Amino acid sequence: MSTGYELNGRIAQKRRTKEALVSAARDLVAQGVTPTVEAAAEAAMVSRTTAYRYFPSQRALLAAAHPETATETMLPDDPPSDVETRLDLVVKAVTKMIVDTEPQQRTMLRLSLEADAAERAALPLRQGRMIKWIEQALEPLQGEMSAAARHNLALAIRATIGIEALAWLTDVGGLSRRQATELMQWSAQALVAAARAGSPPLTRAR
Repeated sequence: MSTGYELNGRIAQKRRTKEALVSAARDLVAQGVTPTVEAAAEAAMVSRTTAYRYFPSQRALLAAAHPETATETMLPDDPPSDVETRLDLVVKAVTKMIVDTEPQQRTMLRLSLEADAAERAALPLRQGRMIKWIEQALEPLQGEMSAAARHNLALAIRATIGIEALAWLTDVGGLSRRQATELMQWSAQALVAAARAGSPPLTRAR
């Protein structure tokens, strides 16, 4: 989203300044830092006052640097009605995003493992957005299983398609990224098939 400041006078120069700030924020994340507006400004050699004209808050900066943090859904405007196709669309979009931003994703994974609970909650890529996207794909199952079961199914699918799965499949399993994403897509569909065949995920501890 553009601010009013960006839309008036010297638009091309302002666009370059904004791109420099976004690039600096992405580089900082890849280095293991959750960037503030001030840190991005320093890295981009832009004054703090100018940086705040583009990004009035850290949240705005992170949303620009990692657009998925502001993405509400991975489904198209007119999504299909069957759960398998919906899930396939979401999983393909998510796995492509993860591969395309793998350095930043790996950094967020490392930071989340090292951080305390408060710090972990502030990490831009570790706030459960993927679960919401998966639950949206599973909405056609409302008549087949409870909300709790669908949520647990979404958690199970999330465990098979995130950066954690990609890192294990490539680093330990020895798969290529193409093979890993194909396996993640298969795993997601297998979990849905198992749930629909009468083996829904547990909704309470036993």
